[in-house]
Amino acid sequence: MGDRQRKKELFNQLARVGKALGNGKRLELVDLLAQGERSVEHLAVVAGLGLSTASAHLQVLKQAGLVNTRKDGTRIFYTLAGLDVAGLYEQLRNVAVDRMAEAERARDDYLHGGRAPVPEAQEQELSREDLLARAADGAVTVLDVRPAEEFAAGHIPGAVSIPLEKLQQRLDELPPDQQVVAYCRGACCVLAYEAVELLHAHGRQARRLQDGMLEWRLAELPVTTGHAA
Repeated sequence: MGDRQRKKELFNQLARVGKALGNGKRLELVDLLAQGERSVEHLAVVAGLGLSTASAHLQVLKQAGLVNTRKDGTRIFYTLAGLDVAGLYEQLRNVAVDRMAEAERARDDYLHGGRAPVPEAQEQELSREDLLARAADGAVTVLDVRPAEEFAAGHIPGAVSIPLEKLQQRLDELPPDQQVVAYCRGACCVLAYEAVELLHAHGRQARRLQDGMLEWRLAELPVTTGHAA
């Protein structure tokens, strides 16, 4: 039968992971850390948090064993404790969107700017398998529109780095007669959607990778590190 108290302790310990992830801002921090190592200061700015609040959230994640820390002088840097943590986050996100209509609506509302998704949006997507095949043939330009720090932490081999906020000013760096495939952080990242919309507005051929860097890593596909040339 087993010892009831020991069983209770086991499930209480398992619940610590669920409690650590049971906060929207902490999930956002996990989403950001899935892109690579970040300082507390950087995470606070990108997540729209005060420094002390960001630190408190990160400590909860650390106590649950979900993140690791590294000190560099007076600065503290965080990373996910492993690819399994990124996979857990992906599964949580997918279950929420698949099982809760509210989560699906919130995702669509965010990704489509409050507009209803149109059938043509799926035609603008490209799967990982198709991207690998077309990139190998030199048929597309792969565009990473995440911040430069995230590109440096890991990107699709051969990708061009142009952060979204600089894309309009740097359009001439993209071949005018070749299709561009843009990608960003993951399936719930809006940057690639906005990049494709901007490229279309300037008469460019553009599609969006179906998901993003999170899913690319989880699929154990090739990843290159380092800043853009």
